[in-house]
Amino acid sequence: MRSIWTGSIGFGLVSIPIKLFSAVQETRLDLDMLDSRDHAHIKFQRVNENTKKEVPYDKIVKGYKYDDDYVIIEEADFEAAAPEKTKVIEIENFVDIAAVNPMYYETSYYTEPATKNNKAYALLLAALKKSKKAGLARFVLRSTESLCIVHPVDKAIVVTRIRFAQQIRDQEDLKLDDKIDVSDKELKMGLALIDQYAEPLDLSKYKDEYHGELLKIIEQKAKGKRPTIKKLKPKAAKGDDLYDQLMNSLQVKKGA
Repeated sequence: MRSIWTGSIGFGLVSIPIKLFSAVQETRLDLDMLDSRDHAHIKFQRVNENTKKEVPYDKIVKGYKYDDDYVIIEEADFEAAAPEKTKVIEIENFVDIAAVNPMYYETSYYTEPATKNNKAYALLLAALKKSKKAGLARFVLRSTESLCIVHPVDKAIVVTRIRFAQQIRDQEDLKLDDKIDVSDKELKMGLALIDQYAEPLDLSKYKDEYHGELLKIIEQKAKGKRPTIKKLKPKAAKGDDLYDQLMNSLQVKKGA
């Protein structure tokens, strides 16, 4: 793995030098865009809208439109806006990790101490595990401020970016009916169905099967074979009564 950020975690008056590594990787197939007529690659070019000529990458700058003109933003400006946040993940307080709504999660990064035998890193890792708490912090990555939680995963401290509250859309525009009555009998049956399907979380059991199947189709087509298309068989509901559907679901699970 290659480090994507270097800085430190601020923990009270303790500073822990760290390196940040992406903890996730894509599993999707790498598909190229081609011209259907001759399978030539489609290339995307950075073109000047005035000259219509391609612009070398080292000549491209970032700008913000201000009063019908652009203000050019340089790398130093990004750091000057909040120098402490570009170098420090400052833990502002500690929260229960279970209190973070899953809607807020974005992506996770492993941290690695920048120095060997870093006792402060080991202390924070042990304290987070013992307290079952997570640090709440803010830092700047790739010119964007991120809210994050600092939490332990096995032997490493992990930084998981989360969304700001203002990034979550309000539900007012959704057409939701909150006046539907659910009977006690139906609710008990629904709870029974949940209980029957409940089990300890083990994500290692779940694999990305779709892309494996897609790769099989690609391999068949590469050999000149026509892939077999699976037909989707919709499950027919047995009656319109919700209680009966729940009851039948319980029976199906029992017979599985």
